[in-house]
Amino acid sequence: MSGSTLFEQILDPANRANPYPLYAEMRKVPVARQEDGTYVVSTHADLARLISDPRISSDDLPDPQKFRWTGHPVTDLLVRPVRAEIRKRHRPFIFRDPPDHDRLRGQVMRCFTPERVRGMRTKTQRITDDLIGKMRGKTRIDLVDDFSYPLPVTVICELLGVPPEDEAQFHGWATQLATALEPNQRGDEETQAKNEVCFNEIADYLQGLIKEKRKDPQEDILSDLANDRDGMNDFDLVATAVLLLVAGHETTVNLITNGMLTLLRFPEHGERLRAEPEIAPRLIEELLRYEPPVHYRTRLALADIPVAGITIPKDAPVIFLLAAANRDPTRFPDPDRFDPDRTDNRHLGFGGGLHYCVGAPLARIEAEVALVSLVRRLKGLTLVEDPPPYRPGASLRGPRHLPLALEGVAEG
Repeated sequence: MSGSTLFEQILDPANRANPYPLYAEMRKVPVARQEDGTYVVSTHADLARLISDPRISSDDLPDPQKFRWTGHPVTDLLVRPVRAEIRKRHRPFIFRDPPDHDRLRGQVMRCFTPERVRGMRTKTQRITDDLIGKMRGKTRIDLVDDFSYPLPVTVICELLGVPPEDEAQFHGWATQLATALEPNQRGDEETQAKNEVCFNEIADYLQGLIKEKRKDPQEDILSDLANDRDGMNDFDLVATAVLLLVAGHETTVNLITNGMLTLLRFPEHGERLRAEPEIAPRLIEELLRYEPPVHYRTRLALADIPVAGITIPKDAPVIFLLAAANRDPTRFPDPDRFDPDRTDNRHLGFGGGLHYCVGAPLARIEAEVALVSLVRRLKGLTLVEDPPPYRPGASLRGPRHLPLALEGVAEG
């Protein structure tokens, strides 16, 4: 990519396996203006301030492209425009600002109680044991397909109340909708068209499920939200359910996979975790700093904002390069070293401010259970390919597959 900017190189899938040298270069210009008028912010101090700045908006999704004419007047002139307007007005709350964001997030948090989340640890362990048990007799596995994906999708579906037989549908939906986080894809007409079809499919499915939850409520989050008399309207309920389903497993897939890849690259830490499982919480925090599941988020400036000696103008797109901030040497000593004993580890692995990840406590539990169980039960585990093949997206960064060789599976 001769002549391309640093951020364009970061977006290039060819650099997905190791973007960190590019992040180091980006930090030399803490706020870098791109040719399209986007400003990329990459240092910890600047992001720590901006992440809670009310002049920064999360309502930055582009308006839908003009519809392609299909030859069906009712669909083209009525159904699709109405649905597009509904999607625009009732976006998931990670793409909304106060007061709407606070209201919707608050309703979710009332259901996403600490007690309910803690109660998922036993279920997470059961699912983990079942998945590892299926590896018996194998000498090679793909950690993503065999473990890192099915674990969090099963957990979030159980928590929300999605029937187990429907879980398989969400892989394709989630992969497609995750493109909304990629600035070089979200404005693409073909991508928008695919996202429209995908969102309509998942919305239709969830509307049917919500009706069932109202007729026959269960002990799950979707039942609670659907039957809250003072709760959100059906359009916001569907958008929130889509968000929880997609974000509730896409990021955790990366956290578990990146975590296991890191432990295999630094086997002394895997051996220590096996011997001292009590270090898991702080090891997970270091993973969230060192190899976070989300590398950046997009925002919009609502006013002129002075940062690091320059002014980000009103209406300019802004990119928070969180993973670069997590390796900022002015904030973290020896930042490129994986150190589970690191102190004062205030990383941005789950974002921050109003949009701090709702599912962070659940993701931590899943990662702890998963990594401890994997290092204790999988014998002779080695990397088949390093670096492994990565998913194309630069925001939700993680291996698409992680092929591993193993010698056996210990009893749980």
